[in-house]
Amino acid sequence: MSVQSQAKRLTTRDIRAKKRSGENLAMLTAYDYVTAALLDQAGIDILLVGDSLGNVVLGHETTLPVTLDDMIRHAAAVQRGTNHALVVCDLPFGTATDPDTALRNAVALLQQTGVQAVKIEGGAAAAPIVSRLVGQGIAVMAHIGLTPQSVHQLGGYYRHGKQEEEARELIASAKALQAAGAFAIVLEFLVPELAAEITQLLDIPTIGIGSGADCAGQVLVINDLIGLSVTPPPGFAKPKADVAAIVRAAATAYIAEVKTPKDPSLGQ
Repeated sequence: MSVQSQAKRLTTRDIRAKKRSGENLAMLTAYDYVTAALLDQAGIDILLVGDSLGNVVLGHETTLPVTLDDMIRHAAAVQRGTNHALVVCDLPFGTATDPDTALRNAVALLQQTGVQAVKIEGGAAAAPIVSRLVGQGIAVMAHIGLTPQSVHQLGGYYRHGKQEEEARELIASAKALQAAGAFAIVLEFLVPELAAEITQLLDIPTIGIGSGADCAGQVLVINDLIGLSVTPPPGFAKPKADVAAIVRAAATAYIAEVKTPKDPSLGQ
């Protein structure tokens, strides 16, 4: 029996306990079976099937074209590759506009994939949606700051919390989402000092992306971590490998091998 098959899957209770114990949480995105299995074997705490698949898998400029069917297909593949990590899946744009819609779509996603939790973007206005889902037994991870599904409303990608009023709103949102029952909250591209303050104020874990080192955990898009992209990674990402270069080199070598004329005297 493999080590992976003996692994105990982490729960939302385990995730909250890690913050209380002071253990930092490690979270990455995954969109397919093989990547999920490799990250699971490495011991990752949380895998996020992010709607970022719209950018890094499907080639869209934003996450907005991603559908619930897209998320279900990729989440099911990730779930099949894991035994240890808590698997969280984004509810994509337009699928969590109100409590009833969000509940219907979250139920469909969980039933068809087996993942353990959903993630919802939005501040205090999303608290009633979180509360409705949690009240029906669905684990919810919240997400504030830079929320890519609202990129057009926000006016682009920029660091959040620089102004005092906005910082107060973000703190209020974090508290409201915790009160609504979220088990963790992603803080994306916040001023690091504000992210640290929110982390201290909340009992639930904060998971930062581009928000400094003082969150209770960190998340990265897997492609940014391993250098598997055709565009430069965001400034806060520090790739640990250059997989794109390895793929290009392997493909170049294969193409050259196939196209090189064979010496007939060598036979088959």
